[in-house]
Amino acid sequence: MIYHIIASEPGVTKEKLAAASGLDAAATESSLVRLERAFLIGHTNDTMRALSFGESLIKTQVKYSDDLPFVLENGLIKEKKQ
Repeated sequence: MIYHIIASEPGVTKEKLAAASGLDAAATESSLVRLERAFLIGHTNDTMRALSFGESLIKTQVKYSDDLPFVLENGLIKEKKQ
């Protein structure tokens, strides 16, 4: 439910998510942590947005592939230091 709200309303805040979903703040935060850990959403300050397929794919590959020549730091793709 939280993901669908974020996908349909990019830039939504945690407070608006809690109100729209009917969940309390703790349940909303727990859902956001799981969605971000699964590379389905991203956030900037207090606003949430659904990640595109490409963004999710790159983040997953960077996290789980040790042999890539680059890393992802603070939203930037950088050459991996040897």
